[in-house]
Amino acid sequence: MTAPNAPLKTITIVGGGTAGWMTAGLLSHLFKSYEIRLIESEEIGTIGVGEATIPAIRDYMTIAEIDQVEMIRATQATFKLGIDFVGWRNGDDRYFHGFGRIGQDFMWLHTHQLWLGERAAGRARHFDDYALNCAAGMANKFAFPDQRNPASPMAGLDFAYQFDASLLARFLRARSEAAGVERIEGKIVDVKLDGETGHVDHLVMEDGRTVGGDLFVDCSGMRGLLIGQALGIGYEDWNHWLLNDRALAVPCERVEPLTPYTRVTARRHGWQWRIPLQHRTGNGHVYSSDHISDDEAASVLLANLDGKVLADPRPVRFRPGKRHKAWDKNVVAIGLSAGFLEPLESTSIHLIQTGIIKLLGLFPHQGFAAADIAEYNRQHDFEFTDVRDFIVAHYKVTDREDTPYWAYLKNMAVPDSLTERLDLFASSGRFYKRAAAELFRVESWVQVLLGQGFAMGQDPNAAILPAEMRASFLADIEEVIADAAGRMPDHAAFIDRYCKAPPLAA
Repeated sequence: MTAPNAPLKTITIVGGGTAGWMTAGLLSHLFKSYEIRLIESEEIGTIGVGEATIPAIRDYMTIAEIDQVEMIRATQATFKLGIDFVGWRNGDDRYFHGFGRIGQDFMWLHTHQLWLGERAAGRARHFDDYALNCAAGMANKFAFPDQRNPASPMAGLDFAYQFDASLLARFLRARSEAAGVERIEGKIVDVKLDGETGHVDHLVMEDGRTVGGDLFVDCSGMRGLLIGQALGIGYEDWNHWLLNDRALAVPCERVEPLTPYTRVTARRHGWQWRIPLQHRTGNGHVYSSDHISDDEAASVLLANLDGKVLADPRPVRFRPGKRHKAWDKNVVAIGLSAGFLEPLESTSIHLIQTGIIKLLGLFPHQGFAAADIAEYNRQHDFEFTDVRDFIVAHYKVTDREDTPYWAYLKNMAVPDSLTERLDLFASSGRFYKRAAAELFRVESWVQVLLGQGFAMGQDPNAAILPAEMRASFLADIEEVIADAAGRMPDHAAFIDRYCKAPPLAA
């Protein structure tokens, strides 16, 4: 009999794509003593719509010791300074959600708390002018952060990547196989459970082969082959807050300028993404099937491309929500099998990443301790609800009521956790993290809420400052930001000089 605290021997990953190969890539890099194999079928396609990321992706690259330039060239990647939101307030508006710092704090007061007073007096410029990521992004500029002068806005520049998710999976697969991961081609037709423990014992392949394992990682997508179908873990549906349940994805030719940001444009019954890559532009329409047909959604998407279409729109169906448990017995679900939140804030790949990092921190032994599993699931619940509230806020805080879709979202009841946060912002423009694990900082909440016209009260400590002091402080910030952005090189020129991808093989 194996001792409960004995180490595992084999890890079996079910499913490839971004989730499977990100898991295999990191585990194989860090763990040399385990036998790791990944099962995938060429006949089962991957969704691969998540082509934009947030800055935390660089943590994954660091832990996995992936060379940034090598990855960019292999995946036709571009840089991302933030997200350009178009039409989310009233249909005729625009704001930028940039990564990194906004201006500079004045004692304990944030830039936006000073800006609110100046806006009320009619003296403030657009809020985007006080953040380098926003100013540089909208001017199509990019450069790496410069930490040599901590007081410079260049020290606070933050960035992520926009890449071809299928090319990323191919890149990580090559690294994983070189590190010893065995790839098994084929379809799984049955999952056999242990009669005593209820753990997954082995998988039965279409050709009769069987594949066992100690730990199974379910990266099988929304069907949740192991966590859902075999172990019966249910799904918490959030469709009453997040109406969108379908997407259409289509590539088009690259057009100039090559923008260092993702654009999300509100449509009558959903929204459209635009993600510029070195070799093409990724586009998609996320929408509610209760409000628009698939054919109508495709027409909207194709009518709003800025380059020649390169393929037919590819449909994706999903259920917004999460598994009640992402870890049960000897199965950990990572990626879409654990839950799905629409990629409005580019969090899909991030949630894959945090699933893997949580697994590393709570990695099991043969006994699969209940305390470890419970903590993993607690963190899973927190992360998904944290991201959910931020996405729901985009829909709740809007003036749009031009269609039944937008009217419902504006007037819907939202989770209490979000209501409490909005009430605090409305009172005084204040924000406090409730836990260190919260993903979005005050800068993100402020940019989205102000950008969409949320009525935010001014902190009384900012209101008593002399108006001349506030105006001078903000004018200095705007001047420094404009100067720093003006000195940065063009985004496309930067890529061409440092990390231009070779042409793709035909």
